[in-house]
Amino acid sequence: MEIIKKYFPDLTVRQQEQLAQLGPLYAEWNEKINVISRKDIDQLYERHVLHSLAIARYIQFTPGTSIMDVGTGGGFPGIPLAILFPETNFFLVDSIAKKIKVVEEVSQSIGLTNVCAQQNRAEKVAGQFDFVVSRAVTAFPKFVSLVRKKISSKQQNAWGNGILYLKGGDFADELQPFKNQVQVYPLSEQFDEEFFETKKLIHLQLKKPLK
Repeated sequence: MEIIKKYFPDLTVRQQEQLAQLGPLYAEWNEKINVISRKDIDQLYERHVLHSLAIARYIQFTPGTSIMDVGTGGGFPGIPLAILFPETNFFLVDSIAKKIKVVEEVSQSIGLTNVCAQQNRAEKVAGQFDFVVSRAVTAFPKFVSLVRKKISSKQQNAWGNGILYLKGGDFADELQPFKNQVQVYPLSEQFDEEFFETKKLIHLQLKKPLK
């Protein structure tokens, strides 16, 4: 938790409590259902929680914003973001039922009321959202084709509605088809830890932002 407080010093007591519960909860669930790499579970707060919260270093969602987390796995980035933005609605989707069970159990255990979870494929989800978030579940062009119809045209944030994608490594070729619509933010600008050296946030604007 110290690494979270380092970068997010203004958390409420409630948010600190909820984030602190994630460590033991994921350790327990990971023994039953492998939702996090065994080698990563000891670095849960750096490699999963803080990585998820990186989005919040760039955008503050307005109350009432709706977000779909695609390929959420055990709940990343959706659950940490839902803790940070209690007035934003999060819809967490994964095609694997046992991972959605973990999402539901963790959300319930820490008292999140702004999270819904569903076993489904992104393209089959009903409705539209202000943003779709994900942590590199597939090549970026393929991901865009799966979710672009799920973006609402109603604007309520400073950033234009679209995709917020957390990805590492060299992916310049994947962004070529979107070069006039996409912004890339190196997470090393925000975080000192070596883990973030190659990590980036991609914002693909699919709708125009508020003026």
